[in-house]
Amino acid sequence: MPAGHMALQAAPSAAAGRALYRGFQRRSAHVVLAAPAPGGGGGGGAPRSAAAAAASGQAPTVASAAPAAKRITAAELMEEVERLRVENETLRQQLAGLKGGEAEAGAAAPTTPAAPTEEAADVAGSEGLAERLEAGIQWPKPEEGSFWERPPRVAPLPLAPPAAGPGGGVLDPRSFHIMHITAEMAPVAKVGGLGDVVTGLARSCLGRGHNVEIMLPFYECLPESAVEDLKHERDFECPKGKTWDGVFQSGTLRTQVFTGKIEGCPVILIRPDWNDSNLFRGGRIYGGSYNEAEAYLYFSRACLEYVRQSGRQPDVLHVHEWQAAAVAMLFWDAPAQFSQDMPRTRVMMTIHNFDSSGECKQDEFAATGVSGELYATVDKALDERTIGHNPERLCLLKGGIVYSNAVTTVSPGYANETLNGGAAGWLKSSLAAPAVAAKYKGVLNGIDTSFWDPATDPLIPACFDAQRQEGKALCKRFLQEGLGLTVDPSKPLVAVVSRLVPQKGIHLIEHAVHRTIQQGGQVVVLGTGHADGGLRGLAGGQYRDNPDVQMRFLYSEPLAHQIYAAADMLLVPSMFEPCGLTQMIALRYGTVPVVRSTGGLADTVKDVDNYQGTDPKPNGFVFDGIDAGSLDSALDRAFRYYKETPERWAALRGSIMSDAPRWSWDTAAGSYVDLYQQASQA
Repeated sequence: MPAGHMALQAAPSAAAGRALYRGFQRRSAHVVLAAPAPGGGGGGGAPRSAAAAAASGQAPTVASAAPAAKRITAAELMEEVERLRVENETLRQQLAGLKGGEAEAGAAAPTTPAAPTEEAADVAGSEGLAERLEAGIQWPKPEEGSFWERPPRVAPLPLAPPAAGPGGGVLDPRSFHIMHITAEMAPVAKVGGLGDVVTGLARSCLGRGHNVEIMLPFYECLPESAVEDLKHERDFECPKGKTWDGVFQSGTLRTQVFTGKIEGCPVILIRPDWNDSNLFRGGRIYGGSYNEAEAYLYFSRACLEYVRQSGRQPDVLHVHEWQAAAVAMLFWDAPAQFSQDMPRTRVMMTIHNFDSSGECKQDEFAATGVSGELYATVDKALDERTIGHNPERLCLLKGGIVYSNAVTTVSPGYANETLNGGAAGWLKSSLAAPAVAAKYKGVLNGIDTSFWDPATDPLIPACFDAQRQEGKALCKRFLQEGLGLTVDPSKPLVAVVSRLVPQKGIHLIEHAVHRTIQQGGQVVVLGTGHADGGLRGLAGGQYRDNPDVQMRFLYSEPLAHQIYAAADMLLVPSMFEPCGLTQMIALRYGTVPVVRSTGGLADTVKDVDNYQGTDPKPNGFVFDGIDAGSLDSALDRAFRYYKETPERWAALRGSIMSDAPRWSWDTAAGSYVDLYQQASQA
């Protein structure tokens, strides 16, 4: 029976439920799958865990690392679920036979009846679904405070077994050795979408049979307990220079290398000996007391040194953002001659946002152990805007673009805007160079559809899917009760889950709060950022006691899940959006996106009134302008659909959920594998 039509399984035992939530309750870094209860049904997949809230403040003591939790593999869980399904079907057949015997007294003993159709089994499994889902919910109260920090149910009650792991069981004909070099990795070193992309792409490529490793700074704020099987592999002296009075001076910095796994991905963690340097120290990923340009330039050189010293011969070094762009520069054009020692290796760079280009002084580049003068020409990495200045500067992002064998950005729409609009700023001329244009492509990001899955999500109070939507109404009521909103299923609930920065269209978010209330809806905002002052003013002033407005200026993964599951609409009015993941997650949870047509939003959301295509299907409400009137045109249409044609709204919700698997990382990973193949042949 297809997973999407599988009958509802019985809830796991309380012990299994506690195991499922162990990582969530303790905020540990382990991912645990709950074992099915004897004679019961399969449990849902555990949530992706978050890092511990605070760092230890000490250098890693490997012996003290938390032991890995005992795991039950997805394959084992699927096998158990299938066994229970067969057992359940046998019992149902026997019961049908007994009833048939009672109806025909005196007849011969009935033979084993034919198995019921999938449709019949599905209907039988759906009887009383809403009541069964509601029975296990631990309803919140406004006075409870952070209700999202505890499990929303007594025990999980998924509608389907856990989805197949990343990769979808597809093995590519050729296995590549891919090494990601990055400043972020979800969930343990995540600031924005970069961390999600690295983890999602790596996990999907692992599932497709590739050898994938991730190289990441071992930040002081990255807790040891977040790394499974943490081991100290080696120390080595990494070349690191400095420029003094205009003279380059070479030196070294003792560097420590640790290995382990995060989210099932092999990781290589790099940090300097903190007796000699404070690089990567502090309580957060960015914004420490050290020079970030120096830190990531040193990190880029240390990664290359380690790869060479360890004897690795990767097919692709996949570098991300300006923080790792120097890898491409050093690999192809440095006295160390890395490219000669790794003759089959090629370099791919992914630019997630052209807003940050990695400007640095030529003197700062000495942190790589190489003088910045080597790259201070227009055809290499010189920032043309500084020609004639004293001093002239380098642009690391430009250097990465020039030296990489392949360059990608995170959506076709954003790629077009960087080439033909103003999204790339002054780097547009670099992208337009024939040699660069030939190797530059936009690849749409994806989401982990096994983690973001309303049919199995243990962080939401009631699971649901496209065919069985009863749970979504319960999720809405749960959020309304927990946040202290008016509990009214007829009020359209508009959500914003976002960083609150100018890029995200803050002025339009503020206007949408007013417009939604005027139209009789409700608003929930979750996020934080340096431009949240206006929204804070509304929350503490005009809408302080309004029962239809709630804002939380923080980021919480569990609360984000509950908002996506509860909301009717998600607003994403970005001024520019390289890709965007929130609209894909919303589609997965049957929450209709209302978006501005830009970048990846334009690639993924198609207007229900104005789009005539079928790939993808119309799935949201879109506007073009950056003014309040443009936003109103889309938001008002969404409200009319919701209020005046509830049947069409329910059909739209089901349609977007059915179509949502197209946004999986499995799709995006296939495009990246094609690019790895092309780069390896260059």
